[in-house]
Amino acid sequence: QVQLVESGGGLVQAGGSLRLSCAASGRTFSMYGMGWFRQAPGKERKFVSAINWSGGTTYYADSVKGRFTISRDNAKNTVYLQMNSLKPEDTAVYYCARGRSGLGYDSRQYDYWGQGTQVTVSS
Repeated sequence: QVQLVESGGGLVQAGGSLRLSCAASGRTFSMYGMGWFRQAPGKERKFVSAINWSGGTTYYADSVKGRFTISRDNAKNTVYLQMNSLKPEDTAVYYCARGRSGLGYDSRQYDYWGQGTQVTVSS
């Protein structure tokens, strides 16, 4: 069983930055791609970013491209999401997830999920 634990969320003013972390249990972390999704109140969960097993390939939603950076440290079983130039519309619960096989924008392509961390951006 894989456990994913997100941290680093909080309240920040517009224009500020946060770095989210997702720590994974187990010995197979480096074999899988990882993704970040977010869900705002009353809205469906949406893709934010993903990274392949080595960290050599990354994907971003258009809404965060140029502001967010995904990275991973396989020695620490951790994936990160650096969020800069935050906007009020970035407010959501952010979830990390393990790719089932390969990477994608569809949440159904991910099999394990963390509990989420709240990010609130004030205007």
